[in-house]
Amino acid sequence: MKLLVLTGSVLLGLETKAQKIEVGGGLGIFNYKGDISPSYRFRFVKPAGSLFFRYNPNQALSLKAEVAAGLVGASDQYSKDPFQKIRNMSFRSRITEITTVAEYNFLDYQEKRYAVNWTPYVFGGIGYSKFKPDVVTDNYKTNTFIIPYGVGIKYQIKRPWNIGLEYGSRKTFSDYIDNLGGDPKNNDKLQQGDPSRKDAYYYIRLSVSYTFYRIVCP
Repeated sequence: MKLLVLTGSVLLGLETKAQKIEVGGGLGIFNYKGDISPSYRFRFVKPAGSLFFRYNPNQALSLKAEVAAGLVGASDQYSKDPFQKIRNMSFRSRITEITTVAEYNFLDYQEKRYAVNWTPYVFGGIGYSKFKPDVVTDNYKTNTFIIPYGVGIKYQIKRPWNIGLEYGSRKTFSDYIDNLGGDPKNNDKLQQGDPSRKDAYYYIRLSVSYTFYRIVCP
């Protein structure tokens, strides 16, 4: 009897821990802000996607690791700035990023059977981004640390499936995502960027995730 109680307690503990584990993926868009596009413009959105692992230690806090990849790009020809019209530069770059963030849930996001769960949340963390412009005109680093932060909403549609919508901005420490850096290599003003402004981009995605409730025993 004691053995049965002990075994039941261990399995219950493992199942409770399993309920805290969530895996998922999402599809969405990247958009860039920098020298060629000083503000985010819908015209320049590009496709992106991601896979993530989320650990939910309690109702208020979630910890998430995510790998995302996609494209960013922009062109001077769509600007109303006469200088940009004359410069007439454009770029497209592939981006791959790894991020780890903490999410704060505003509502009690409970993993209970038959519960209808949803909550808005905010998040922030740190990450690493690797970019690869289609055209490289100088010898610069093509990686940067990033600070991801933003807001989202998640909803458990039917146990164990969840859906979510998230907006996240990425502050970078690079000025070369658009192949137009602020560190001038020549005297041509048209080939120089603004050194006071680092490049940035954001990620909007719709996601589907699965929460593990059962333990497969051999």
